[in-house]
Amino acid sequence: MKQILTELLKNKKNFVFVGEAGSGKSEIAINFAIQLARLSDKPVHFFDVDQTKPLFRSRDVKEKLQEENVTFHYEEQFFDAPTIVGGVREHLMDENVIVVIDVGGDHLGARLIGGFAPLLNREFTQNFFVINSYRPWSKDLVAIDGTMARVLGMAHIELANVSIMSNPNVGLTTTAEEAIRGNDKVKALIDEYLSIDYMCAREEICPDIEDKVEVPLLPIKLYLTYEWNE
Repeated sequence: MKQILTELLKNKKNFVFVGEAGSGKSEIAINFAIQLARLSDKPVHFFDVDQTKPLFRSRDVKEKLQEENVTFHYEEQFFDAPTIVGGVREHLMDENVIVVIDVGGDHLGARLIGGFAPLLNREFTQNFFVINSYRPWSKDLVAIDGTMARVLGMAHIELANVSIMSNPNVGLTTTAEEAIRGNDKVKALIDEYLSIDYMCAREEICPDIEDKVEVPLLPIKLYLTYEWNE
């Protein structure tokens, strides 16, 4: 991951993760923030704007991020009222800081960042659309296309400013074979229209994958685990 992030940092300062619910955006965003903080001399600010679910949110490991010198931002949610933390626009514009934004799943989560679209579509921002082939809303091309259209439409992010990130996993038990098979499925589904730019996999199985995929592989450490998964 270090080499990939070093290359991205040459002309990107903002990293935004959108996509389907349950695709693993939060895990990837957490990994990005920690590695960016270790790589760069610039302060790293993490914005958790996920207001669509009560579990598996970045804020659950905010202490870990803070230990890694990542400044963590989020707003408490009350009942079903969506809220967004302050300071997003200012930090997106500040060339002296790095920003990582974990956006809530599907179009309902994406609408919270729609107001920042002029900055999300600038050359200094890298948007990632995360696809997990083992989720029901990635079962075929129609499902993937529909999810992308709704999410990017609500966020007002232009497709030309998006990198596709494949994150094929079924949780802590995901094998290398399952990851490769899931990545191949997405590639086959979208190949005529889009290409996969990056693939993510649990760091323990990456050695068995790296020579079997054609795209850059990002090892992911799982931080969002809970007692019933241990």
